[in-house]
Amino acid sequence: MPSQNSFLFFIMFFFLIISCLTLTSTSSSSPQKEDTFEFVRPIDRKLLGLNKKEKLSHFKFYWHDILSGKNPTTITINPPTLKLNTSTAFGLVNMIDNPLTLGPQLSSKLVGKAQGFYASTSKDELGLFMAMNFAFIEGKYNGSTISIMGRNPAFHNVREMPVIGGSGLFRFARGYVQAHTYWFDYKSGDACVQYNVYVFHY
Repeated sequence: MPSQNSFLFFIMFFFLIISCLTLTSTSSSSPQKEDTFEFVRPIDRKLLGLNKKEKLSHFKFYWHDILSGKNPTTITINPPTLKLNTSTAFGLVNMIDNPLTLGPQLSSKLVGKAQGFYASTSKDELGLFMAMNFAFIEGKYNGSTISIMGRNPAFHNVREMPVIGGSGLFRFARGYVQAHTYWFDYKSGDACVQYNVYVFHY
């Protein structure tokens, strides 16, 4: 007849085997589920306010590109290379922090800033690649942004670029902008451009 110690040893050995099998099973299946959950999971639209009715808004303001004077709002990061001898400034990259005003005068009420850059990406015409945020400071839109990225053939009368997103009141924004040059100084490079923004947002 087995002794009491042998019986206890058998019981402990049995539970040790069961524990090891359980740990092995958990470690092989758990990380996959856990990683999948951490990477992506469905959520309720209401949590992000997407149960509200989508609105379409039209914003109109003036964009001031100032390269001259003691306080420019645009600076050249990369000048066009001289060896290409092109009239389109191909290769130019300018960084901007341009005022957005209600009227075409620079002294008009400031509603925000256009922050980003534009680059000359065409050898045949003045075609700019533009990537910028319209960062608003006016009223309930203070702190919200609309993001623009697209092609701007600058000497066309009206240029259209897409709204690719936004933040704050413009989360999940989509739409387009139309740019029309109000005036341009060939000597200084300064310009005032009228922007009409048509944007869907919640």
